[in-house]
Amino acid sequence: MNPSIKKLVRIAEKESRLVIGLMSGTSLDGLDIALCEIEGSGPETEVSLLKFVTKPYHKNDRDKLRKVTSVDQVSLKDLCYVHTWLGQLHADMIIESLFEWDIKPEKVDCIGSHGQTIYHLPNRDLNGEETPMNSTLQIGDGDHIAVNTGIITISDFRQKHTAFGGEGAPMAPLVDDWLFGDKKEHRILLNIGGIANYTFMPAAEVKDLKKFSTDTGPGNTLIDAVVKSRFDKPFDKGGKIAASGNVIKPLLNKMLEDEWFRSSEEKSTGPEYFNLKWIKRKEELAGFSGSDISERDMVATVTELTAKTIAQNIQHHLPEKLPVTVYPSGGGAHNRFLMERISNYLDQVEVRSFAELGFSPDAKEAVIFAVLANETVAGYGFNIQTKYGSDQNIHFGKVSFPA
Repeated sequence: MNPSIKKLVRIAEKESRLVIGLMSGTSLDGLDIALCEIEGSGPETEVSLLKFVTKPYHKNDRDKLRKVTSVDQVSLKDLCYVHTWLGQLHADMIIESLFEWDIKPEKVDCIGSHGQTIYHLPNRDLNGEETPMNSTLQIGDGDHIAVNTGIITISDFRQKHTAFGGEGAPMAPLVDDWLFGDKKEHRILLNIGGIANYTFMPAAEVKDLKKFSTDTGPGNTLIDAVVKSRFDKPFDKGGKIAASGNVIKPLLNKMLEDEWFRSSEEKSTGPEYFNLKWIKRKEELAGFSGSDISERDMVATVTELTAKTIAQNIQHHLPEKLPVTVYPSGGGAHNRFLMERISNYLDQVEVRSFAELGFSPDAKEAVIFAVLANETVAGYGFNIQTKYGSDQNIHFGKVSFPA
């Protein structure tokens, strides 16, 4: 038998595994690395977050990624290079982190790597155009991570989801209720990354409510894009710029009329759709030219858009007056002004710190991919409805061996 397969079997049979989860989001701020001890699998999964760090991308790293991310045309030369380069960069960041934590790589059983999404293409929309099937593309090759760390790596999780008819996103809801569900409390796990999404998890003892998850639209992506283009800053720290501006209501209303927000079904999106070009089209439809709206007012307006679309989606799907607690995570959770605006719209809902659930809000997505890797190695998979009309147990990700 292949010795690497033998090793994988031994790892699967262990009572607990040491797993690294990696997440690099559309904000391109850095690589989240979560070192987790994981016992069991499936609904019995128990996770202890041992270490967590975000290794920031340098400006030239972000520039390389932006050249191939969420754009209609790229150089194949650039794409080919960045795919390999990013895998090696992530491997270097892992080795550096393990050294800082005084942990030898051979102690780690496996890595779960999300990679970097460079294009997300659900068939429902591409600037209003339909495509024959759902597709999504992540780079940062798993073989390069495995070879350069010496650790078995599971990567490219989203492809199996699309192969079975899903959109490849969001993935977190697959394990949210395993880790964060509660018997008595109705919970919403709100993740505000580049795109905002949430999982509604009804209390386990309530049988007439179902789990629901969806993207709500832009999270930080429009805010960051405007702040970068008009202030040459990576993001609006604490929402201070937005708080100093005024919401341009005619523009906001035109944005809210977008067809994407009208659909109430579970759906996904990305910066391929919500970007500066999208803002410009809405400005034109609202009768504004580029110089009519001040920089601060534009930041205030897109911040309000994020807050309002999150709140409206939650309010639409939840029964009226249902007692529910929202736990925010992701970069947007640090935007104090944005969180105030969301709370203003959700005045009947309690908003509490994600840290109360046992993890840093910044670590959540990386932990999710550690759990996904653990399930691929040692679990029975995820029971989901496929495009073939039946429920199937599905394992996500591709396994890369160091040799």
